[in-house]
Amino acid sequence: MSGTMTKREMKLRPWFEMEPFGMLRLGMDDLVTSVFGHTFPKLDEEKMVPRMDVSETENALEVRTDVPGMKPEEIEIEVHDGALMVRGEHTEENKSEEKDRKYHRVERRTGSFARSIRLPCAVDETKVEAELAEGVLTIRLPKSAEDRPHKVSIKS
Repeated sequence: MSGTMTKREMKLRPWFEMEPFGMLRLGMDDLVTSVFGHTFPKLDEEKMVPRMDVSETENALEVRTDVPGMKPEEIEIEVHDGALMVRGEHTEENKSEEKDRKYHRVERRTGSFARSIRLPCAVDETKVEAELAEGVLTIRLPKSAEDRPHKVSIKS
């Protein structure tokens, strides 16, 4: 065998590398594409829910959230009663008004989202900072004084 796959082998290969529902989904996508010329979005693609990473240092919490294509004015951040709320709404130009362009597929996410998480410790809500760079929103939440570790000196 030369190490290259035929077109038939390449087309069948994904079927053998998926769990049963993945195979069913792929088969349905193929059927819908052949009939209608496009596929329907997957369930997890229908909602615009950004993923969050929450990490902790000695002095602060840091939350990193993927918000590709969003501008700072499209995002709202609130910290209240031990919870962090991140809301946003991303809209794009109306594609139906573009008369000189025919779209064959529109998959980029638009719409609104709201994401709330419970913070693992008390933070100083007045000193929270946020930065948006390269599609990643980074929120720094300094721990409140009572949640920071205190060193105790030992007298002899």
